[in-house]
Amino acid sequence: MQNAISKFEQLLNENVNYFSTLENEVSEVKTPGKWSKKEIIGHLTDSAIHNLVRFTEINYVEKPYQYRTYNQIDLVNLNQYQKMEISELTALWFSINKQIVSIMKSVDEKALDYKIVLSDQSEIDLRFLMTDYVEHLEHHINQIKS
Repeated sequence: MQNAISKFEQLLNENVNYFSTLENEVSEVKTPGKWSKKEIIGHLTDSAIHNLVRFTEINYVEKPYQYRTYNQIDLVNLNQYQKMEISELTALWFSINKQIVSIMKSVDEKALDYKIVLSDQSEIDLRFLMTDYVEHLEHHINQIKS
C-alpha cells in the first residue's frame, strides 16, 4: 500500500501546479465524443468525491460493502467543469485528493481486506480499490498531458 500512496502523492504534487497553468485555449478544447482537459480534471474530481465516500464508508457500513456506480458523463455536464476557472477546479481536485491521501495513510491494515461487491457481483477488496484509484488517476493525468 505504501507504494500506491507514494505514487499518489507524487502525482498530486507534480500536477497541481501544472493543471492550474493550463491556458483556456488548451484546457477547453473539445473533440466530438471526448472530454476537454478541464472536463477530465472535473471527472477526476467526481471520482475523488465518490472514492472518498467509499474509502471512509467501508469502515462503518455492513460488510461486504456494496459498490455504487455513478453516471460519469452526467456529473461532468451537471457540474459544468468546462466553465470553471482552471485554478478553482485544480484547487478542488487537489483538496479532495489530499484528504484521500490522509485516509489511505491512516487505514487499518485489516480494513484493506474488507470485501467490496461490484455491480456484476464480483468481489474486490479495499486494497485493490485504493490501488486502482491511483492507477485511474495516473491514466487520466497522462491524457491531460498528451
